[in-house]
Parts: sequence; structure tokens; C-alpha cells
Amino acid sequence: MFTNRYIFTYSSVMVILVAAILSTASMVLKPYQEANIRAEKIQGILASANIQTSRKDAEENFRKHILEEIAVDTAGNVVMKTTDGKTEWTKEGEKIKNAVKYTRPFDINLKEELALEEEARQGKATRSPIFPLFKMKNNGKEYYVVPVRGTGLWGPIWGNIAFEKDFNTIAGATFDHKGETPGLGAEIKTAWFEDEFKGKTIFDKDRHFVSVAVVKGGVKNSNIPLIHGVDAISGGTITSHGVDKMLRTCLKNYVPYIEKNIQ
Repeated sequence: MFTNRYIFTYSSVMVILVAAILSTASMVLKPYQEANIRAEKIQGILASANIQTSRKDAEENFRKHILEEIAVDTAGNVVMKTTDGKTEWTKEGEKIKNAVKYTRPFDINLKEELALEEEARQGKATRSPIFPLFKMKNNGKEYYVVPVRGTGLWGPIWGNIAFEKDFNTIAGATFDHKGETPGLGAEIKTAWFEDEFKGKTIFDKDRHFVSVAVVKGGVKNSNIPLIHGVDAISGGTITSHGVDKMLRTCLKNYVPYIEKNIQ
């Protein structure tokens, strides 16, 4: 029979040993995990502009196709720009340079910046939020790609929207999710849903921002012009609504930049 003291000592040693092994494994694997996350992020950005790449070739293709990484504030000012691997802060950016942890626009955490934007609306923000966009080229054509992030039925949803040079017409879109229902909300990740967005525009004929609506029951059965809407996912109403809100919330942050810089 083992004594209580032996059992307690044995259990304590095992707990400490297992904790040490898990901690070491976490430290060893962290760089690989971060590399995978970075590669997936790059794949999403490129895929929105119809550029497919493997994780292995993601970095190389990113450098090949990205002309500039740009960070803009809510007033449409460029605050940071990375070109050919060199990052520069503008005059407007110098005001917040010491208050952010990012070394280039690619590193911007959209979730944190959207939260900061909400704080700004409540008058609680310590600085202006900033948002990333990527100017890129593929087959001789230039695109602007912006990331989007929102909430679906069961958790976060996110994606990338690629625009033609006019920063109005959508050239492509990619979406992803953490835990939407297979066959329903998870359909936002499928080609048939993403392809609906191609050719849609986010400004009306008078240059007013209208976004792209995700319409329950179908765009043809609504009063929304076909050029400004896509059909929602049947049975995925809440996720579809989440995509609709995500687009409207995130894309409007680039309107001041578009008005200042795009003819």
C-alpha cells in the first residue's frame, strides 16, 4: 500500500513534469504556429485578388505582388507605409507612432483596432485607430485589398476584399470563420458565395457609400440594386447578417482615404 505522502509527492512531481513538458513544447512550437498564421493571412490577402499560393511560397508571392502596405486613420490620412521592405511614418503617423506596437501595416491587429474605434465613438480612446490596406499588382492590373472582421453565429468571421483600381468595384473576396455551422453559415467560405461579390460596387452613382448588402430572400426580391447586393445563405441568416454588418462596418473606415486619394 502506498502512503498518502507518497501519493501526494508522486502526483505533485507528475503535475510539475507534465507542466514543464507542455510549457517547453509551447515555446518550441510557437515560432511555427506564428509562421503558419502569417502564411494563412498572406494566402487570404492574395486569394482575394485571385492569386493562389501555397504556405511555402506565401512570403515570396507576397513580396512579388504587393506594391505597398498602407495604414490609414479614420480621417483618411496615410500614417504608415511600407515599400520594398522599408517602413516610413508620415507626419500624421508621427502623432501616434509611440502609442502603437506595429512595425508595418501588415502587423496591424484588426480586432484591436475595431475595438479602439468603438472606444473612440464613446470618447474613451487613447489614440486614433488605424486600418491596413494593401496595394498590389497581378497580371498588369492594380488592386487594393482590405481586411474585414466581424461576428457570425458562433464566433468571429473574417476575410479580405479586393477592389479594382477605382477602389469601388470588387474584384474578389475571401471569407473564413472559426466555428460556423457546416452546410449553413460555414458556406461563407465557399467559392459560390465569395464569387457573388465580384463586380459589385460599394458606392452608388452619386458616390455615396452604400457597401454591399447580403440580402435574405435574394437581392432580386428586394429594393436593393443588383450592383450593391448578394444573396444571403439559405439557412444561415445570422451568419449572413454578420457578413453584411462586417462589410459595412469595416469598409466605411476606408471611405475618407478613397475620397482623398482615388479619383
